[in-house]
Amino acid sequence: MNTRKLKIGIQGVKAAFHDVAARQYFGNHKIELAEFRDFRGMSQAVAQGKVNYGMMAIENTLAGSLLPNYGLLEEYNLHIIGEEYLRIQMQLMAMPGETLENIQQVISHPIALSQCGQFLDNYPQWRVTEADDTAASARLIAKKQLKGIAAIASSLAAKTYGLKILAPSIETNKKNYTRFLAIAAKAEPALEANKASLRLILPHAPAALAGALTIIGGQGLNLTKIQSVPIIGHPYEYAIHLDVIFNKVETLHSVVKELAQCCNHIKILGTYCQGNKPILK
Repeated sequence: MNTRKLKIGIQGVKAAFHDVAARQYFGNHKIELAEFRDFRGMSQAVAQGKVNYGMMAIENTLAGSLLPNYGLLEEYNLHIIGEEYLRIQMQLMAMPGETLENIQQVISHPIALSQCGQFLDNYPQWRVTEADDTAASARLIAKKQLKGIAAIASSLAAKTYGLKILAPSIETNKKNYTRFLAIAAKAEPALEANKASLRLILPHAPAALAGALTIIGGQGLNLTKIQSVPIIGHPYEYAIHLDVIFNKVETLHSVVKELAQCCNHIKILGTYCQGNKPILK
């Protein structure tokens, strides 16, 4: 294990899914978590050097892209240094000694609640209450020793806060994955990088996007993500975010140089090693 201790910013509290992703990505380091209420606060802390790195969700296989987070990357001039894919498994947990028959109320983040709708439909008598964070819901139950109340959160949350899992993996869709970005204030290109994230602003001209994609495909880069993101302060204008896989960094630089000739603006948000993308069966 690398003995260097890193301070990692996350949205949420200890044992949130961002914490799980951070532990997986920075597993070779000792880490100290810095908890933030929202992504903006976390992004600002990264930009100001108050934390070494941040962990930021960017897309989910059910909910799609988190467009505001793309905006934060640009607003705070953040750089992507890596990515982590995490299967999102929801656990129903409560105080030790509690049973499903005792539960009267369930609390969690609204997205977590919606992703467990099929399970919750089996218990129409339960009162469902939205909260700011999955792990914070578990922490609240443990801190106040609440009886008759369950939380939906990660298995790490149950372990961290001493709760009992009453029902495991209650998410409706078992192919629920989230992609997280490791972000930094300065670029840290990986020596064995094979993936890049680009931000383009194209001219308002016929086939401008098609031309850019032709350049990318023509040099053998594999386009894995394309996302239009509103440009704040410029109504109805959009930046195009692209993720590409490449074999040689020289090929990437050649493509970027060629794209610069047909784009109003181009920026490399990061070159990094592709994360272990889960195999969906």
